Amino acid sequence: MPEIGEVARIVHYLRKHLVNKTIANVRVQEDDIVYGKVGTTAAAFQKAVKGKKVLDARQQGKYFWLVLSSPPHPLMHFGMSGWMKFSNDDTAYYRPKKEEEEEWPPKYWKFVLEADGKGDGKCEVAFVDPRRLARVRLVDAKAEDMRMTSPLKENGPDPVQDKDVLTYEWLCAKMRSKKVPVKALLLDQANMSGVGNWVADEVLYQARIHPEQYSNTFSDEQLQQLHDSLMNVCTTAVETLAESSKFPETWLMRYRWDKGKKNGNKLPNGEKIVHLKVGGRTSAVVPSVQKKTGAVAGDVSKNDQNSEGGEEEEGEEEVERKKPTKGRKRKAKAEQDDDAEEDAPAPTRSRARNPKKTPAAAEEEDDEPKPANTKKPSKANGTAEEAKPPRRRTASRASKKIKAQQDGEQADSGAEADTADAKPAASKPANKKRKENKANDDTTTATKKKQTKAATAAKPEESQGRRRSTRTATKQSS
Repeated sequence: MPEIGEVARIVHYLRKHLVNKTIANVRVQEDDIVYGKVGTTAAAFQKAVKGKKVLDARQQGKYFWLVLSSPPHPLMHFGMSGWMKFSNDDTAYYRPKKEEEEEWPPKYWKFVLEADGKGDGKCEVAFVDPRRLARVRLVDAKAEDMRMTSPLKENGPDPVQDKDVLTYEWLCAKMRSKKVPVKALLLDQANMSGVGNWVADEVLYQARIHPEQYSNTFSDEQLQQLHDSLMNVCTTAVETLAESSKFPETWLMRYRWDKGKKNGNKLPNGEKIVHLKVGGRTSAVVPSVQKKTGAVAGDVSKNDQNSEGGEEEEGEEEVERKKPTKGRKRKAKAEQDDDAEEDAPAPTRSRARNPKKTPAAAEEEDDEPKPANTKKPSKANGTAEEAKPPRRRTASRASKKIKAQQDGEQADSGAEADTADAKPAASKPANKKRKENKANDDTTTATKKKQTKAATAAKPEESQGRRRSTRTATKQSS
């Protein structure tokens, strides 16, 4: 992300090529995120800027704006990947390994400003953003009141523009009023403007401070070192226009990007560079230099975290650490529920469905903790409820049905029905018993039907035999 030094670089080129010129034409591409998220449109931007004279370009931290001959003034923020390209100059502060083909307008452009001029004085400026995290807005205020309007007024002082505000005493009061990792405090733009990931790492390395240590645990001497380092690093980044080749040889910035390389993660003197997450960002740390001298994230009790400034003013690191904690509590509770279920008698059907498992393997599987997702949302109100095993309910209902059938039709199976009612987890699955009983019932019914049919067929033969005997006796008597 472009930070205080990179934004100062763009302000430098805007002053060089655009200030004191009139914007003759504006080309725009509508983007409901880059423009729309901050309450404007590409068409409104085009209308507000076209034909105006650019009087100045200014900066506060990561924000920058053009001072036009009349309001509204365009205020811009690069986000993670935004940048400005000039048709007649190279503004890149680093060289990519793979050279890209030059094209104009460049890829991912959002607007192009065409300044009036002839020959070498002609210039076009393009605002580009591949990831669409940048913001372009219009502020309807006087030029001298820009920093007193939103969103600039919600941001903290700029370490370079506001040195009379960001004093040692101011920094001490700010640090001791909060209980967050020091790097998270530096990254929060509401505290101070312009400090991003690499600037914060450099400031803390030069001050010999560990990024995870809580902001209210430093001595006066450490805070003095931090203030001096903050002023020095930010001023150097702005004066060199963030061109890393001009940074001092002793800066961590020159070596922090060697992560993963063969001889990387080391300073020239052999000291090791490690990378860890602080304030939601990857941090480069030299443990031999940046030693922990006070409480760090995870070492402070919950009561301490909820004390003065602890809960309302937590940094991103605190939020990130709390989320997994809640997850672990839910998981622990779910595991307790699972343990309670495992203690209860389980139906044998669950093992019967996977006959390939040996008894030893089945025992091992039962001893292992079950996943924590044993709770599912209820269809009625969306609340979490225990997922009761349907097989256990099925077995109980089947046992009752079997008992009723056996009591009504088979007198000799009463004992088996009592056994099934006393032990719902029978040796055979409930559905198998139900099928067997149904088959027996069907067989019995079929047998009865055959007997009835045979009896019915035998009756006519009997009556015919009697009639024949009667006729024979009558003939003999005659």
